[in-house]
Amino acid sequence: MKKDDLEILREVQKDTGIAIKAIDTMFGKVRNDELSKELSRERLAYSVIQNKATDRLQNSNADSYSKSAVEDMMLSGSIHLNTLANCSSGKIAELMIDGSNRNITRMWKAVNRHGNSGETSMEIARELMDFEEKSIGCLKKFL
Repeated sequence: MKKDDLEILREVQKDTGIAIKAIDTMFGKVRNDELSKELSRERLAYSVIQNKATDRLQNSNADSYSKSAVEDMMLSGSIHLNTLANCSSGKIAELMIDGSNRNITRMWKAVNRHGNSGETSMEIARELMDFEEKSIGCLKKFL
């Protein structure tokens, strides 16, 4: 597997991991059943995409992305701080939309930097970006 493929797949792992952690952190704050269902659907979709990237890396005997405990604490702390005064459905949707926008930007940067990636790796990256776009559309109704 080429180095560009490794980097793209690790970025997919990183971005999906961030999204899953964010959803897990917000679940306890959600009071709207419809938003809770949407976040559950999103979590499942992120897990499926993350598993595709992980399987591809493992099949090539390559190392996966490994997040640090500090990154997890910073993300959780940021979510708790941003929802301290307001944990309405609108605020939670806004935070998720902001996170999706950041993930899309990071993925586009990775795709542009690692243009020699194979079709399978790029397909997984595009799948994540497409899902993020759809996710934003679904979350807008909660704003």
